[in-house]
Amino acid sequence: MDLKKVLTVIVAEFGKNNVSYAIIGGFAMGALGVPRSTIDLDFLVPAEALHKVEAIMLALGYKKVFSSENASQYVSPSAEMGEVDFLHAFRPISVKMLAEAETVPVFGKEVRVKVPKAEDLIALKLQSINNNPTRLAKDNSDIEELMKSRKLDWEILETYFELFGMGRRFLELREKYGGK
Repeated sequence: MDLKKVLTVIVAEFGKNNVSYAIIGGFAMGALGVPRSTIDLDFLVPAEALHKVEAIMLALGYKKVFSSENASQYVSPSAEMGEVDFLHAFRPISVKMLAEAETVPVFGKEVRVKVPKAEDLIALKLQSINNNPTRLAKDNSDIEELMKSRKLDWEILETYFELFGMGRRFLELREKYGGK
C-alpha cells in the first residue's frame, strides 16, 4: 500500500466534502513521534458523515467489505490503494476526540493531517484491548511508548482507564512513567 498516496487522496477528498476526520491506529502513532509499522490506514470519522465517506471511497474504487454501527472497512482491488478502516464517532467521547484533533505534518512535512491528542489515542487503544483482548500486547506497547515520549494529561488518562475498568493498570503506568 502506498500510504502517502492513499492518505493524500483521501484527506483531499475529505476536505472537498467537508468530512472531519482524525487518523488513528499505527499511522497516528508515527505522526505523534512513535514510529510503528502499519499496512493500512485507520480513520475516526463522524457517524453522520458516513454517506459522504462511502461515496468518496466507492468513487476511489474501493469496495465496502464490512460495516457495523461502530466501524466500516474498505478494500481496493489495487494493492497500491490497500485497505482503509473507519471507526464511526457517535458517542460524546469520540465526537469530542474529533473536535480536538490536532493537525500535524507527516512525510517530511509534505502532508498535513489531523490526529487525536495522545491521550485520546491511548483511549482508543484501551477500547481496542477491551473489545479484543488478543490485542493486549500490541496496544499496551503502543500505550507505553506514548507515555514514555509525550507529556500527558494524567487526569484525563485516569478517566479513560477507569471507563474500561483498568484503574489498577493506570496506577501502575502512572507510577512507571511519572504522571502525578
